[in-house]
Amino acid sequence: MRIKIEQRTGNGSHAKTIANDGSASTSVWMETRVPSYDTPLPEGAQTEVCIVGGGIAGLTCAYLLLSEGRHVTLLDDGPIGGGETARTTAHLASMQDDRFSVLERHHGKRAIELIAESHAAAIDKIESICANENIQCSFRRLDGYLFNPPNGSPTFLERELAAARRAGLRSAEMVVRVPLPGFDTGPAIRIPRQAQLHPLAYLRGLARAVERLGGAIHTGVHVEHVDSGTPATLRLRGGRRLRADSVIVATNAPIVSRVGLPIRQAAFRSYVIAMAIPKGMVPLGLYWDTDEPYHYARLVGEDGEAAGDTLVVGGEDHRTGQATDAAQRYDRLEEWARTRFPAAGAVVARWSGQVMEPADGIAFIGRAPGTSKNVYVVTGDSGQGMTHGTLGAMLIADLVAGRDNPWAPVYDPRRSVMRSAGSVLKENANTTMQYFDWLRGGDVGSVEEVPRGQGAIVRRGARLLAVYRDESGRCLTRSAVCPHLGGIVAFNAAEKTWDCPCHGSRFDVEGHVINGPAASDLAPVEVDHPEPVSEGAPAHGGRPSRL
Repeated sequence: MRIKIEQRTGNGSHAKTIANDGSASTSVWMETRVPSYDTPLPEGAQTEVCIVGGGIAGLTCAYLLLSEGRHVTLLDDGPIGGGETARTTAHLASMQDDRFSVLERHHGKRAIELIAESHAAAIDKIESICANENIQCSFRRLDGYLFNPPNGSPTFLERELAAARRAGLRSAEMVVRVPLPGFDTGPAIRIPRQAQLHPLAYLRGLARAVERLGGAIHTGVHVEHVDSGTPATLRLRGGRRLRADSVIVATNAPIVSRVGLPIRQAAFRSYVIAMAIPKGMVPLGLYWDTDEPYHYARLVGEDGEAAGDTLVVGGEDHRTGQATDAAQRYDRLEEWARTRFPAAGAVVARWSGQVMEPADGIAFIGRAPGTSKNVYVVTGDSGQGMTHGTLGAMLIADLVAGRDNPWAPVYDPRRSVMRSAGSVLKENANTTMQYFDWLRGGDVGSVEEVPRGQGAIVRRGARLLAVYRDESGRCLTRSAVCPHLGGIVAFNAAEKTWDCPCHGSRFDVEGHVINGPAASDLAPVEVDHPEPVSEGAPAHGGRPSRL
């Protein structure tokens, strides 16, 4: 099976064919068709509000602002929903991945109350939009369960339940075990009124509602820079410009903060597998454990229905660009799933997604630091992108309108994160160590050693080159230096991308940016390549490779 989709994450994309044969990953949602919006953006365009990014955050912002009568233009250089929203597992939870007990220790009781309230309000908002716009996306309320791994702390769940209740989740309760046949989890926290849906079906409905309300959607438009001011000016690839009274950057990793936000959050890859499972063998629910890294699971049915004949399991996270063992991580996910869901059958899909982890555990939503008051960001999803994107849209709609919002101080992107100084220092020490890649000799000794269908870093004198050899033997070569802050990219064999281990920028094999904070491509380089390796000839030498 081959499907045509434009794979994009954040503020970059180029069309490609993705196959489920190992050449790149494909999520269970990606066969859902979302209409194209390739009408050219008029020269000299102006708008009241310009939104950059066509995922859950951007489209919800557009919908809410249009509902208030504002003029909105939404730009994305890929298709609607072609980025991280296509790679989510779409858990809609007011329970926090970063744990209420931890957040309360760093931020206090009032902060966790507002966090729980905002995520619950986001789920309610999604539910009301589905009803008001008649969006058929398999939205369904269900219970969530948090349980320990084997030999987990027997007191942790008790502390977390107490903190969750202090945060306002008063219906949360301890149960003897999660209702999974064939595996005894031991005690677990049950949290009612969580939810799930089909993310791309939801975005398809949101996009239609945005159109109906008069919003302008333009895909295939790449934003290279935002000049803040009144009005703000967006510089687009090809030299065009667009002016807007307000700009909302909803690109997963923001392109309007070169240093301030990137050094206060870290990019992680999270892995997902989908497994066939007989209907009725597992109760509907959202399932999370407290392992490190933790795991999460839910059911999906035929055509995305929530009734469930597919089990979706995720976890095994690592810093983006800092691991090359994707196959082993998928294997560990499968092992974890088969132990807890013994009825699960064959693996039918696998993919990974990008998660932005803020240093203090709270997303950055509001006015972008270092810009004028009319530029806003939504970032720091911390693994809960569907609810963060929705509550972020609700918050920013209030800010654009000049209304007070009680959540604003908690999520303020300009806040200090030094309450979590240990996490800040740890992640930035990790980032600093990645710059030693400038000193290494490369993955292989020469271009000739790069295997077909793979990429490798090759040193040529003082330069480090990112070289990808396609299946025909043709080499695609770019500078290996990330244009954001100069990290050296690494090849991600599972996704066929170049990933920066410093701040998480990602590029396709041709060097086109597919995820910020970089806003531009890997630089082209002039090199003489040998003729393509002939069929049957060796494609690499004897030196070891990181691939």
